[in-house]
Amino acid sequence: MKHLQTPITDDELAELNVGDQISISGTMYTGRDAALPQLIRLIEKNEVPFDLNGSTIMHTAFSDAGIAPTTSSKVEIESTIPKLSEAGVKVHIGKGRLSDETLRELEKNNSIFVITPPVAALLTSKVLEKKCVLFENEGMEAMFELKVEKIPGIVAIHKGKRI
Repeated sequence: MKHLQTPITDDELAELNVGDQISISGTMYTGRDAALPQLIRLIEKNEVPFDLNGSTIMHTAFSDAGIAPTTSSKVEIESTIPKLSEAGVKVHIGKGRLSDETLRELEKNNSIFVITPPVAALLTSKVLEKKCVLFENEGMEAMFELKVEKIPGIVAIHKGKRI
């Protein structure tokens, strides 16, 4: 297993291949249907209150039950991946099959898509701290900043290839 610490660099991504098992520690953001399109609007206005360069976003909400990936191929989520990658997001974590167009955009922006087991108890046990950073009115679909320790995953899309 290869371990990544945020912020993640292009050099670190160059060492990864599709199928590699990884773990990620450091700062991670959450977002899904409600938050990610709003984040894109903030990016377009240059109003994001934190640095996305080298960041990781998990496609999830955060509730009392914890976190688990949602389907990344939903239009409201997948349509944000190219812009988020262009803005510096290096790792997108979720589940499901992404389109060929998204695969090309990930490659173009040297970003990766990682799948992780949809096991809320396991993933939630890796969260050390959480705080709401954007869109608090969205409730559990608000955007949270998490401090995480060894979130597991498998590289599913990278270098123009997929699992």
